[in-house]
Amino acid sequence: MLSTDELRQIRRLHIQLNRRVDSPFAGEYRSAFRGLGMEFEEVRPYAPGDDVRHIDWNVTARTGEPFIKQFREERELTVLLVLDQSGSMRVGGGGRDGRTDKRLQLARLAGALAWAAIRNGDRVGLLSFTEQVELVLPPRKRRGHAMQVLQAAFSAPPARRGTDLVAALTRAHQLLRRRSVVCVLSDFLPGHRAPPQALSGDLSGALSGALRLVASKHHVNAFLVHDPLEEALPRGTGLIALEDAETGATRLVDAGALRPALPVAERVKRLQRERLWCTAVSTEADPFHQLLAHFRRLERVR
Repeated sequence: MLSTDELRQIRRLHIQLNRRVDSPFAGEYRSAFRGLGMEFEEVRPYAPGDDVRHIDWNVTARTGEPFIKQFREERELTVLLVLDQSGSMRVGGGGRDGRTDKRLQLARLAGALAWAAIRNGDRVGLLSFTEQVELVLPPRKRRGHAMQVLQAAFSAPPARRGTDLVAALTRAHQLLRRRSVVCVLSDFLPGHRAPPQALSGDLSGALSGALRLVASKHHVNAFLVHDPLEEALPRGTGLIALEDAETGATRLVDAGALRPALPVAERVKRLQRERLWCTAVSTEADPFHQLLAHFRRLERVR
C-alpha cells in the first residue's frame, strides 16, 4: 500500500503531468514514433526509387519480376514501459527541488510517456522489475490506465532489491505480439549478481543478447536515470559508512578516494553500441525537456 505522503506526491505528479503533457509535447511524441507500427497491406510491382529492403523475394522469384511489399501505418501504437525498481533506484541527492531521487525521476518520465501515449490514442503497458519481474500491466488505452502506470512507477517494490534486466527484457519480448515501442527506464548499473564481464568492455553477453532480441522486432528507447552522487561525493566528506543499495552490505570508505565503477558516459556508450536510442536523464534535469530532446533527435534521424 502507498503511504499518505506517497499518495500526495502522486497527486502532485498527476497535476504536473496534465499541465506539461500538452499538445506540443504529445505532438513531439507522435512525430517521433509515427510509422513505427506498420501493417502489411499488399505487394505491387517494384518502381524506381522504392526501398529495396521491402522487396518480396518470394513473389519476385515466382514471377521473375521484382515486387515490393507495401505497408500502411497502424492507427495506434503499443508502448511498453520497462521500469527498474531495484534498490539502486532509491538513491538521490535531492535534485533541484531537494526531494528528487532516481525513483521519483523515473516516475516522472514514465508518467509523461504514458500520458503522451494515451493522448494520442495509443496503448501503453508497464513491466516493472527488480531481480525478478514484479508487475505487468498489459497495454491499454484508457486514461485511468495511465494513472495506474504512474502509481506502479512510484510505488516501492517488495523487499527484493537486486537487478535482473535480462529476465525483464525476455518477459517483454514474450509479452509483445506485434511491433511496438519499448522504453527501458533504468540506471543500467549491473546488479550484485551480474557476471564480472558486465563491468568490462561491452555489455555482458546475456544482456547484449536480450537487448538485441527485443530490438530485432521492436523500437527500443533507453532512458538512463542517474544522480550526481554516483559520479562523486561532496569534497571533504572524509570517512563514511556506505550501504550497498541492493545487498544491504555496509563498508567504511574514504569518500575522497571513491570513483564510479561505471561512469554515466560509459554506460551511454555501451547502450549506443547496441544501436539503442539512449538519453541520460539526471535527477537535477527537467525530465520533460529531456524527453522532448529525445523525441526531436528521433524525428530528425527518421
